[in-house]
Amino acid sequence: MPLVFAGVCSHAPGITGRADQADPVVRDGFYAAFEQMRHDLETTKPDAVVIVAAEHFANFFMNNMPSFAIGMADFYDGPIEDPDWLAIDKFRAPGSRDISTRLIAEVMETADVSYCEEWKFDHGIAVPLHFLTPNFDLPVIPVNINCQGPPLTPLARAWNFGEALRRACDAVPERIAIVGTGGISHWPATPDSGKINEAWDRDFLDRWCRNDRDDLLDYTDESVYADAGQGGFEIRTFLTVAAAAQGAIGTVHFCEPIPIFAVSCTIATYDLAG
Repeated sequence: MPLVFAGVCSHAPGITGRADQADPVVRDGFYAAFEQMRHDLETTKPDAVVIVAAEHFANFFMNNMPSFAIGMADFYDGPIEDPDWLAIDKFRAPGSRDISTRLIAEVMETADVSYCEEWKFDHGIAVPLHFLTPNFDLPVIPVNINCQGPPLTPLARAWNFGEALRRACDAVPERIAIVGTGGISHWPATPDSGKINEAWDRDFLDRWCRNDRDDLLDYTDESVYADAGQGGFEIRTFLTVAAAAQGAIGTVHFCEPIPIFAVSCTIATYDLAG
């Protein structure tokens, strides 16, 4: 069955953990956009949601850093961080080993991918789920792209992986949604934390909305690092969703810098029906 939903959102830990320190007007506007995204996602009646994220050395480290990994379990626990720090209680999110196994088998036809029967969710997945599936009642299929341990997954491979994911989603009878999570420009865990390159972010999102493959792949890791920080490497998750959307046109529903959250907080979706 064709993919039923495709979108992207931010996942910075401050979105929940430092909510009381943000400008309430901007913060509440962001939360409202998340709520609308939840509504739009639920309206498509997905049987499972594929969450494409950038993991933060919680499960994978330099002794074993796959370019791509997909979860293959019946449940996932989180958050791996201190719940008081993240302001998200411990949870158990349902998975679907059956759907995951079939998606993995199809993806492997054209893309190399690792798979995991154990996976503890960090904020990269926990924060989006907190807003999009607050009852943790929708099966989740986690996907990780190496955005943190050099050599990073090449951008073109992230695009090809998105195409493989779309083919896999279309090949199964279940209704599948896909959500990419990450930052655009940000400098986490550095003296520049809180710095945001808004102009760079808006240019990137313009390319993402136009779903222009050439423009989206016209970055180097060196230029991203200089202009968008090491957190900017997470554009790989956005590229994967763009490729999965197969030329659909996107809309940015919210994008505003919230320095205490350390990122331009973003909610955007593709019009798959169009």
